[in-house]
Amino acid sequence: MTNPAFDDKELKVTQEIPDMMGGEPIPVFDTPVTGKEGALATYKKAPIWQIILGVGSEFQMFNPNFVPDNVARAFVFDHSFVPGISNLCGGKDMFGINWLFEKEAGGSMVVPGNPMFTDMNDWKKHVVFPDIDSWDWEGEKEKNKGYFESDKLVETWIFTGFYERLISFMDFENAAMALIDEDQEAAVKEFFDRLSDLYVRLIDKYLDYFPQIDVFYVHDDWGAQKDTFFSPSAAKNLLVPYMRKVTDFIHSKGRFAEFHSCGMNEKQIQNIIDAGWDAWTPQTMNDTQKLYKEFGDQIVLGVMPDLFDINTTTEEEQREYARAFANQFCKPEKPSALSVYAQFNEEILTKAYREELYKQSRINYAAK
Repeated sequence: MTNPAFDDKELKVTQEIPDMMGGEPIPVFDTPVTGKEGALATYKKAPIWQIILGVGSEFQMFNPNFVPDNVARAFVFDHSFVPGISNLCGGKDMFGINWLFEKEAGGSMVVPGNPMFTDMNDWKKHVVFPDIDSWDWEGEKEKNKGYFESDKLVETWIFTGFYERLISFMDFENAAMALIDEDQEAAVKEFFDRLSDLYVRLIDKYLDYFPQIDVFYVHDDWGAQKDTFFSPSAAKNLLVPYMRKVTDFIHSKGRFAEFHSCGMNEKQIQNIIDAGWDAWTPQTMNDTQKLYKEFGDQIVLGVMPDLFDINTTTEEEQREYARAFANQFCKPEKPSALSVYAQFNEEILTKAYREELYKQSRINYAAK
């Protein structure tokens, strides 16, 4: 795909779309290619402009309601989606674990204190793997015929990852212990291997019925506010090989694999890369700018821009911030994305900042 030189005519706003994070409407510029093509270019590490991974005018989420985890995690996006209703429920996931929607948190959680089991050596006695072939794939394919927009990249989430799946079965303390207990190590590996096979089958099934999907986004939180839940050596031994089976399959199908992992996970960056993920947006407790400088040539990272006070910063100064960010992080030989967490802060993504970032990133990325 060629990357044409920037033209000022591109700054024309063709539409404004609602911000799913609740901020100002997102302007859609008159881009030289479709949003889908622009987003795919970023995953291919040859961006045309600076996107925010997973949101904005370039993306369309597809998390259908016939996959139990999407309902349980209150994250349904399909033909049935109704704002303010579809994603406020919770329920049983594909393994029969009940999740409750927490309004204050804006998501679902398993109620702690009633683990299915407490030792991974017992998992085969309790875990029943779902029969995904029994789901109404054909019927849902028909129902979703009109859902997909050809000019947007389609992204499908997979819950509940690997470590999060242990938490849903065992509660947090028992799941954490399972990753460091030598007596449970073989059982953890056996379960993760079986789980990776399930995810491969699920992805294959998705693509049979919904070939429009471009990116699979796997959700597995690994950290808290101050540190990762487990050591890099534990992740390397117990998680990376099985995640790699999934990402290798995704890549074999010509699709891209993005990782969602909340928490302070700077220590895990090499494992995330080794597991085969194409992109990751760290939360703001991580030094995303430092991670980009050290690892941005190996993975597409969502980078958080410097903050400024909208009340004391002129429009031209806002544009200067945007240009400075683009010149640091929008390099053709080492591209990045804008952090989705910037979307939560209206004092960053002002209209002036968005416009100037689009313009300068277009100039920079077209310079190759």
